[in-house]
Amino acid sequence: MAEPRRYIPALAPIYDRLTPFALPILRIGIGLILIPHGAQKLFGWFGGMGFEKFTALFNTLGYRPGAVWVTLVALTEFVGGILLVLGLFTRAAALALVIFMIVAVHFTSGKGFFWTAGGLEYSLLILLVGLVFLIRGGGEYSLDRRLGREL
Repeated sequence: MAEPRRYIPALAPIYDRLTPFALPILRIGIGLILIPHGAQKLFGWFGGMGFEKFTALFNTLGYRPGAVWVTLVALTEFVGGILLVLGLFTRAAALALVIFMIVAVHFTSGKGFFWTAGGLEYSLLILLVGLVFLIRGGGEYSLDRRLGREL
């Protein structure tokens, strides 16, 4: 199949040069978004409630034992976010993220679509980004690629 014609052909060299950086930009961006959320739960950083208060909240929400669920969620966000930034064990981190976001989509779906009302929009977007990395891996500029290993 022939390459589609660009609307602005003069931009083709720029697109071609930047294409290899598209996945790393997305991978690093999602990782940097996840890390502070995990840090809020684990350490109380960035205005977070910390482990004990999140454990109590998870227990109240019906996720029992709360400490187990907070640990799973916080490590998925914090450690998984770091792994995504590095592009190390990318597919494993993405799988954990996808599983977590399936639960998050289910949990937030009762509040509708829009994230401004606590809906599923944001969780769904992160789920889709996680699926991209589960399918594609870390990409050209990742530690997985540098080590010559991928799951």
